[in-house]
Amino acid sequence: MHSRTHAGRAGRPRSTTADAAILAATRAALVDLGWSKLTLGDVASRAGVAKTTLYRRWAGKNELVVDAVAELFDELRLPDRGTLAADIEGVVFQFAAILARPEAKSGLMAVLAESTRDDALRERIRTSIVDRQKRLVLEGRARAQERGELPPETDPGEAARTADLIFDVVAGAVVHRELVSAEPVDEEWVHSFTRILLLGLTAA
Repeated sequence: MHSRTHAGRAGRPRSTTADAAILAATRAALVDLGWSKLTLGDVASRAGVAKTTLYRRWAGKNELVVDAVAELFDELRLPDRGTLAADIEGVVFQFAAILARPEAKSGLMAVLAESTRDDALRERIRTSIVDRQKRLVLEGRARAQERGELPPETDPGEAARTADLIFDVVAGAVVHRELVSAEPVDEEWVHSFTRILLLGLTAA
């Protein structure tokens, strides 16, 4: 489990077992109740812990849901499928499958809406979900460079900006397709999206 900092009171050492149970219970509650009806008391009951245990670890429901959803995105992997195009398609399908899960869909949409008026929550989403998953872009680019599919970067600053842009393009397109337009992320769409992305990468 990835380490993360929770907004809570200092005290006894953290129990990763309790954290795992709480985050799993949060995802189960999201499926059964949805974000609006989910309460910390319900999560505590499902996890078999005291409600005060949650408040020692998380400032409130929003922060708890962010961390519960973040664990789902930590499941993303970039297996070596032989080509950059195949690697991109593989991770796009994985990403779309996670977004389609009710706990991810309801949790992510809710905290994104709440974050529009909560700067601290927006920062938590960025650090817990967005920044952690940028590893996929770095892994994929390094692998493509080793294969000779992409040239190595000479400017570290430009390389970092390009990695951020690639992540934004992929994440933005898939989130919009799956959660906003509610159109299928099927093979035809993924092939077309990957082709357009590769045209941009190779041109750059």
